[in-house]
Amino acid sequence: MGKIWRISGPVVIAEEMRGTRVYEVVEVGDARLAGEVIGLEEDKAVIQVYEDTVGLRVGEPVKGTGEILMVELGPGLVGNIFDGTQRSLVTMIEATGDFIERGVRTSPLDRNRKWHFTPSVKAGDQIEEGDIIGTVSETGLVEHRIMAPIGVNGSIQKISEGDYTIEETVALVVDDKGKEKQITLMQRWPARKPRLYKKRLNPENLLITGTRIIDYMFPLALGGKAAIPGGFGTGKTVTLQQMARWAQTQINIYVGCGERGNEMADVLHSFRKLKDPNTGRLLQEKEIFIANTSNMPVVAREISIFIGITIAEYFRDMGYDVLLVADSTSRWAEAMREIGARLEETPGEEGFPTYLGSRLASFYERSGRVECKGRPSRTGSVTVIGAVSPPGADFSEPVTQNTLRIVEALYSLDVALANKRHFPTISWLGSYSLYTDATRKWWSSISPEWSETRNIALKILQQEAELEEILTLVGPESLPEDDKLVLLVARMIREDFLMQNAYHPVDTYTTPRRAHMMLGTIMKFHELAQKLSASGTLVSEIASSRMLQKISRMKEISNEDIDGYIEDLRSDMENQKEGI
Repeated sequence: MGKIWRISGPVVIAEEMRGTRVYEVVEVGDARLAGEVIGLEEDKAVIQVYEDTVGLRVGEPVKGTGEILMVELGPGLVGNIFDGTQRSLVTMIEATGDFIERGVRTSPLDRNRKWHFTPSVKAGDQIEEGDIIGTVSETGLVEHRIMAPIGVNGSIQKISEGDYTIEETVALVVDDKGKEKQITLMQRWPARKPRLYKKRLNPENLLITGTRIIDYMFPLALGGKAAIPGGFGTGKTVTLQQMARWAQTQINIYVGCGERGNEMADVLHSFRKLKDPNTGRLLQEKEIFIANTSNMPVVAREISIFIGITIAEYFRDMGYDVLLVADSTSRWAEAMREIGARLEETPGEEGFPTYLGSRLASFYERSGRVECKGRPSRTGSVTVIGAVSPPGADFSEPVTQNTLRIVEALYSLDVALANKRHFPTISWLGSYSLYTDATRKWWSSISPEWSETRNIALKILQQEAELEEILTLVGPESLPEDDKLVLLVARMIREDFLMQNAYHPVDTYTTPRRAHMMLGTIMKFHELAQKLSASGTLVSEIASSRMLQKISRMKEISNEDIDGYIEDLRSDMENQKEGI
């Protein structure tokens, strides 16, 4: 038992703390505020407190718990809402009302709820760590696979089907030394320690997000890592919400790290109504929310990211594909800067700690596609997408630059596009993906022409950018017909394909097959227009064709009718080869 020696905002220094370990969880003050030891010097411990320290006094007691910060993993995670330290906000509201008090202790997972456990092994079977020993139906979309914890190997002595709480023993294992080990529905794992796997694999399948510019132009592979930097008003939060809503993964985790409370409330409200496009069930049945908003204690932002990625790895180990979106890592970095300043650490660029890059890497590098430990043989993946909020949309600032050194896909949000009301504001000139080659085989199963169609579209957009300066000087009428045609087709690609309405019932989500049909139709019109232009038809006549209106309506046609609509559209093109 120590006592408070100094208080500096969320940083508390306690004396008489010999024997304490770094990263040990402690209880600070008479209110028993949750904290974590981040530094030791002689008998003094430096503690970051995860709750508001207003009212703390020097001399109040500090008690070590003997444990490091652990994440509870088990049935009850999916559909739940946690704060930055994995306290269930649903449970806390029931305990304290709408205004959560300091020092409240709640379990992340419900200790009283019973889950029906169905074993997949029997007494006498030999198991190893990571083996799936049974299942629990957690939601209509998620089958929770109960795995033998790391370090548990031996023979099943007892296992039975039935209804259990997460703390009751579902299986008894005897190792080769005769020692008994109990397996429950719940595991605990250190938040900052990556979970173990058998082998790391190369990414090869597309992460389907339903956003055309991402899936088609700059594909992201399952198990990849990406960043979305953008200035204020460019739509970072909406873009991340779209990914969390529609990404075709088995588990989606949304970490609101230091973002506005109303934005987080909007996310939680919308997920109660939206349905999965494949199954028709509520999206909430495969979502996990970590809500650490800007008015919550700043220190909890840092650990909220690691709690989210640990939960993601847990479901990955079951053999699931998991998406984690973090909004935003800039707020997390600002929290580290504040703590570093209070600790009087030597600051790095713009006051950020010198370990900013390594701390970011320790988060992003926990993504990946892996061969999981245990039997049956299975693979799983964690895809990480982090938003970055550079002040003044200055991508040269430290958080953005350190992030770019780590990620392999960049979706750069452009303020100029936002001013033009072009959403999503992902710049086709400033974005890139290193997963294009990795996903080429996957895309070939949809269409062998994907790579060629994509390259032609990007080339036309690049040509448009090169013509803009000339256009400003001489005006559009002075351009040759070939250049006018490039501008026309580029505008069609931008407005009829890249622009996407997140709030339209059809346009909000586009399957890869539909995306290819849409862009392929625009490219077919481009071929027709080139032939007509070569035969003497003016681009102004081509631009006035009613066919352009039909192409622009592709986004609004229902999925049931889109095949027939595009087939009729292409048939019209075949019939108008001689003129518009």
